[in-house]
Amino acid sequence: MANGITYNTDTDLQDKAVLVSLITDDVKKTGIDPEYSLQELVKLAETAGSEVLSVLTQNRETRDTKWFIGKGKVEELRAIAEELGANTAIFDQELSGAQVRNLEEALDLKIIDRTQLILDIFAQRAKTREGIIQVELAQLSYLLPRLSGHGKNLSRLGGGIGTRGPGESKLETDRRHIRDRISDLKRQLEEVTRHRKLHRERRKKSGIVQVALVGYTNAGKSTLLKQLTDADVYIENQLFATLDPTSRTMELPSGKEIVLTDTVGFIQNLPHDLIAAFRATLEEVNESDLILHVVDASSDMREDQMKVVQQILQELGAADKPQIVLFNKKDACSPEQLEMLPSGSGYQKISAYNAEDQQRIREIIQEELTGDTLVFRIPASRGDLTSVVYAVGDVVSTDYDGSDVLYEVHLQKGEYEKLAYQLEDYIEREGQIED
Repeated sequence: MANGITYNTDTDLQDKAVLVSLITDDVKKTGIDPEYSLQELVKLAETAGSEVLSVLTQNRETRDTKWFIGKGKVEELRAIAEELGANTAIFDQELSGAQVRNLEEALDLKIIDRTQLILDIFAQRAKTREGIIQVELAQLSYLLPRLSGHGKNLSRLGGGIGTRGPGESKLETDRRHIRDRISDLKRQLEEVTRHRKLHRERRKKSGIVQVALVGYTNAGKSTLLKQLTDADVYIENQLFATLDPTSRTMELPSGKEIVLTDTVGFIQNLPHDLIAAFRATLEEVNESDLILHVVDASSDMREDQMKVVQQILQELGAADKPQIVLFNKKDACSPEQLEMLPSGSGYQKISAYNAEDQQRIREIIQEELTGDTLVFRIPASRGDLTSVVYAVGDVVSTDYDGSDVLYEVHLQKGEYEKLAYQLEDYIEREGQIED
């Protein structure tokens, strides 16, 4: 028990689940393929440790306000669950507290929706203090307005999906306590955020370039980080194998070192509470000089997954960042699939395990981050500009001409764009310093 909230730890009782998807006119308007979403729900359920026994779908114009699905489908779901011995129903869309309560009473099953399932997976994967705080905050924020609807669910014996985080009677009865806990978690997260910001500012001042790996969950970001940096990271063919961000140093062909950061994978319908709670972590993307968008090139839903990533980057305010798309897992693609992939500037077809592709990625990062070579003539009396010169790129050589210092600099695009106004009056010329 922590702060008066009881946590379930008994996970011996495996959830045996029937998955339910309601396809309404509103769902069709989103452009999300309901069949693919359901396939993804199967993977999510299995990742959470549930055994999927069956799948039930229904087409309706609108959702039923009381039951979510139609009353007839509720009866059908009850029959399927009794026949197969299911103890859980997992819905592909988000349910209201009242709908959860009504379905629990009618079915005598644990009722979970997609959001709660994703939150549960994050609860299993969080290892660092920051990750644990973020997940608990997201779970409590999600559950608070639904307390009246989770009566049976939260008081059931045993563990399993949906009850791995905050659980049992305190969540039903003590709203004030939960609000206090949310406030406390937010304060802790603000402190973590402050420390993270200080680290980022320190890196910026030292001229360290930051590159962020982003992409749909299970696209291969962690594998790529490991191959490029020899990072000791957890790699598994699972959704959300990486939760806590990992930053490692990587050397470019020029010898310059940059920081490469792996981030949590995105997914369609990623819970808003989760995005809000993980905003401090995702700020690593916002502060990066370059984004590497890793795509599973072998996925049939590749384009939809790319759209989801772009939407979340837009929400984070990072959509305009310089970006390179890496179509990963080319070795798992057919020749026809490879032919259909976009090519040209900004796109690369790779395998994270291919040494030549790894080297090409390093070269592309270097090309993208490096601008022109300029020579700056800085008066010796302007010592304040010397630090600016070193901040905008790599100083290749220096020479002296009377009371002036000539700096030949390979520019870093992002840094120079930010500081160019201080140096533009001191540009001597492009190219090499003459003997």
